[in-house]
Amino acid sequence: MEMEVPLQVLLSLCLIGVCSLVVYLYYIAWLRPQGIRSKLRQQGIAGPPSLFLYGSSLEMKRLLMAERTRGGRGGEVKHGFTQHVFPHFEQWRKEYGPVFTYSLGNAVVLHVSHPDWVKEISLCSSLDLGKSSYLKKSHEPLFGQGILKSSGRSWSHQRKILAPEFFSDKVKGMVELMVDSAWPLLKSWEEKVELSGGTAAINVDEDLRRYSADVISRTCFGSNYSRGKEIFLKIRELQKAVSSPNLFAEITGLRFPTKGGREVHRLNREISSLILKTVKDSNGTEQYTSQKSLLQAILRSADDDLPSPATPDSFVVDICKNVYFAGHETTAVTTSWCLMLLALHPQWQARARAEAAAVCRHRPPDANSLQKMKTLTMVIQETLRLYPPGAYVARETMQEMEFGGVRIPKGVSIFVQSSALHHDPSIWGPDVLEFNPERFARGVLGACQLPQTYLPFGVGPRTCLGQHFAMTELKVLLSLILLRFSISLSPNYRHSPALRLIVEPEHGVELLLKKAEVLVTSSGIYQ
Repeated sequence: MEMEVPLQVLLSLCLIGVCSLVVYLYYIAWLRPQGIRSKLRQQGIAGPPSLFLYGSSLEMKRLLMAERTRGGRGGEVKHGFTQHVFPHFEQWRKEYGPVFTYSLGNAVVLHVSHPDWVKEISLCSSLDLGKSSYLKKSHEPLFGQGILKSSGRSWSHQRKILAPEFFSDKVKGMVELMVDSAWPLLKSWEEKVELSGGTAAINVDEDLRRYSADVISRTCFGSNYSRGKEIFLKIRELQKAVSSPNLFAEITGLRFPTKGGREVHRLNREISSLILKTVKDSNGTEQYTSQKSLLQAILRSADDDLPSPATPDSFVVDICKNVYFAGHETTAVTTSWCLMLLALHPQWQARARAEAAAVCRHRPPDANSLQKMKTLTMVIQETLRLYPPGAYVARETMQEMEFGGVRIPKGVSIFVQSSALHHDPSIWGPDVLEFNPERFARGVLGACQLPQTYLPFGVGPRTCLGQHFAMTELKVLLSLILLRFSISLSPNYRHSPALRLIVEPEHGVELLLKKAEVLVTSSGIYQ
């Protein structure tokens, strides 16, 4: 005969379960992070106060709203965007110094902008210093377990796959494909100039994204932009959808089926399906089999002993999503900033154009001519200094570690703020907020007192694998644009850098384009 469980017992069990959950959440959301911050305070690392569940995020929002209330940036172009985008960091740096701690939900962050600390971090090769797990839950649909968010064995495994595909010799072989990708963009701009009577106002951002997407598709996946267009559009939608942190998910690891959450899930599912279809369609085609693409390297490794919890399909999808995002978004945004700065500084525009015309010698750029474009290289380096696409380099201590003589507990996120270092007059001189590519005439080592503080491509062993690829792509497109067009800034341009995972022009970059005196066609003949 079955015995019935009394209702009172069931209620007691439910109450115990709820109380256990509350105690657990209180521990992970408050006691644990407060204990970590206490250990840092005992070693002299101070910071703003923290609130239960919110950490320092409400104070961050208050300072950001106060900065916006003081008025927009309007049409005036001032290059020091840190106060505008990160007023909380500027305030806390003044109060607590270049190294301070704060909380984001239950995540403890160590903010670093001290050059000596940055040098130590850059020299650290231990896997105990991994990628920050802050926002990993919020960003998981966009990055999955890909190289941009992974640590330890998973990161090491992916890096071994990807690194050889971006070696210098491989990138040299991609230049012709990069040039081919540029002709449709240049032709469309030329038609707009002609239809507008000689001068056209063009918002360049989406065109540059399409170009970068086509380059990634051709060089890495043996495809093209028209084939992968839907993937890139959905990745852009997903980027916007996950750009705001989900503190509840970050603290608990749980997701409620909200309207926004369902949209993110839908986009993620569709992107995964599209990538797998592209992989299936590409496998066996003549273009795929004749070209040793990055996709082949990924597929060859998909059946290896994958780190848990990866499956062959998720492994392929996650790496592809990371390459799609990192390979086209940051490069396109940097191109937008470069064109904005060249439009503002016609003397540097003319100098870069003359150099490109001299080294190309009546041909489209190739690997040899790109190496000779010293002026354009300096322009790009200075653009990356003034407008680094990554707001900060984010790391996390997987075990207790020591930097700057401070013992940092396990689980602390270390944020090295790029713009604070790039815009520091004690490092770069009194003209730090001026566009002066000449400072890079002798390279990074000659540009500043502390070269480790220049980190547009990250820092240390996790430095961006694709930096040579990105620099090559930037020089190809910028040189072709300068040889065809003279550019100036549209009066409609509103200068307002904004953080959307990367620092990009909030309202886009609108330029006035007209034909340059020196032109080059797809057949390689100057007109």
